[in-house]
Amino acid sequence: MSLFERKSGGGNGGPGVERAVGERSTGAGPGTTITEVPNPELTRRAQRRRFTSAYKLAIVRQADSLAQKPGGIGALLRREGLYSSHLTKWRRQRDEGALEALSRPRGRQPAPALEVENAHLRRRLALAEAELEKARTVIEVQGNVSALLGQLLEPRSAKADTSTAR
Repeated sequence: MSLFERKSGGGNGGPGVERAVGERSTGAGPGTTITEVPNPELTRRAQRRRFTSAYKLAIVRQADSLAQKPGGIGALLRREGLYSSHLTKWRRQRDEGALEALSRPRGRQPAPALEVENAHLRRRLALAEAELEKARTVIEVQGNVSALLGQLLEPRSAKADTSTAR
């Protein structure tokens, strides 16, 4: 018996078998092989179908027109992939006036045009005032620099006379 066979438990694939890193024991007996590898990709999650109010109303109207024809409603439902409960619920919504209410856009009402324009003009005014303040600061700094340069460029003779007078 070799050293590997003693370490691994006799080469029968038992629990003491040495494996590569990450390789797992399948728990199966000797002589079994794994033929099916699971697909690592995820499947898409099913999404709930959503029907617009216009579609619901059209289907209800079609169903109402086919009510006299035997099997007409069933054919419509099969063709559209719908259930009779859809039709029942949509008829009830139509009778309550819910379909018309659903057709209106949801969410916040748009702001009046004057308010939008007013907000836009306020932003422009704030930006213009900020630019004006920057320009005033630049003009003030330029004035200070001009004054300093004027003092530095004065003739030295005038300064020399005052320094020797001490």
